[in-house]
Amino acid sequence: MSDFLARMKKAAKADKKTIVLPEGEDPRTIEAAKKIIEEDLANLVILGDPAQIDVAGATVIDPATSDKKAAYAEKFAELRAKKGVTLEQATEQMNDATYFGTMMVKMGDADGLVSGACHSTANTLRPALQILKTAPGTKLVSAFFIMCTKTPEFGEDGTLIFADSGLNIDPTAEEMAEIAISSAASFKNLVGGEPRVAMLSYSTKGSAGGDSAAKSKQAAELAKQRDPEMAVDGELQLDAAIVPEVAASKAPGSDVAGKANILMFPDLAAGNIGYKLVQRFGGAEAYGPLLQGIAKPVNDLSRGCSADDIVGVVAITAAQCQIAE
Repeated sequence: MSDFLARMKKAAKADKKTIVLPEGEDPRTIEAAKKIIEEDLANLVILGDPAQIDVAGATVIDPATSDKKAAYAEKFAELRAKKGVTLEQATEQMNDATYFGTMMVKMGDADGLVSGACHSTANTLRPALQILKTAPGTKLVSAFFIMCTKTPEFGEDGTLIFADSGLNIDPTAEEMAEIAISSAASFKNLVGGEPRVAMLSYSTKGSAGGDSAAKSKQAAELAKQRDPEMAVDGELQLDAAIVPEVAASKAPGSDVAGKANILMFPDLAAGNIGYKLVQRFGGAEAYGPLLQGIAKPVNDLSRGCSADDIVGVVAITAAQCQIAE
């Protein structure tokens, strides 16, 4: 277990939060729930059939028969009235475990939600955006992975944020800048230390042309305009971003090159492939995709996740709930 995850678990235990797991039908969720209860990381609510779910210490709720269903449906209909959602439609929607779980968070019956082991990111994000909305001052919801690698010479003692690796397909330069600012805040809150953001590309400081390289360069400039105190640079190739010797040659004088701890990818393809390469070939622990910009903590899971991955994301979500208070 990485030092980062150990810190997240310690934080979760110190001030236990209530986390909803909507995917009670998934065996990994049940295995993870038992470990979470055993480690005393959170108060758990598992959504599903109580006759089929046996996790001592967890609360199991069937959305279809819950005594909270009517109140949740009424509130959901109110929230979605401008979209033409009727009470009848809202009542039917509450049979969906992810919608029901998100309403638990909205109504204060839970602090956060973790889903995605057997559902797509859209299935997790859609209810969050419809019910919880974006956080104040946030223009864009984005996703990141916390990568705990076996290479302490890179990032913050081997820990880095990869963004956006789970949600925005082809962000504009303006959107990349927004994601970078959100990721810097997430880094400070969860990892600690000063964030140093590298806008990645196949080019370093004009070594190659092309629209993608130009976008990364512009994104760095826009982020710096938005937050002049933030350490951000680009465009940078990966080796120039994290290897001091390469940085000295390719980007001398940069306050980020050679020591980046947040890697901003130019698009979702690069980000998704990048995190999976580091995870599978490098044996890194990958936690996410964690969502930033939602009003209350809701986090996604990769459908290839393990039970231990779910445990880790629940601990991180619990820590986010503490920060949000």
